[in-house]
Amino acid sequence: MGYQYGMRPLIHIALHFIVPALVAWKFYPDRWKWAFLVMVGTMLVDIDHLLADPVFDPNRCGIGFHPLHSYPALVVYLVLLAIPKVRLVALGLAIHMALDSVDCVWMKLE
Repeated sequence: MGYQYGMRPLIHIALHFIVPALVAWKFYPDRWKWAFLVMVGTMLVDIDHLLADPVFDPNRCGIGFHPLHSYPALVVYLVLLAIPKVRLVALGLAIHMALDSVDCVWMKLE
């Protein structure tokens, strides 16, 4: 527990903004603001947390637990990366799931 435990959720949430900002700036320089907003908007996928009890549990890995964070959903998000019209949304979802996966690993190391 302690200091590191208290910082993990804050760092996790910050990364949900920082990583899309960096990706948008690097890969969509002409429209980075739009790309950033679309990718950050995919955080709405966390609405499935409302189905859990408790809604937020810092010791629970969301991957494989919440419906929109399930393994079949992850496959769909990755497949959607191949469709140009929805690529930004799919990229935001893939980044979100990757960050949530990293958080699950970090949680197990604590």
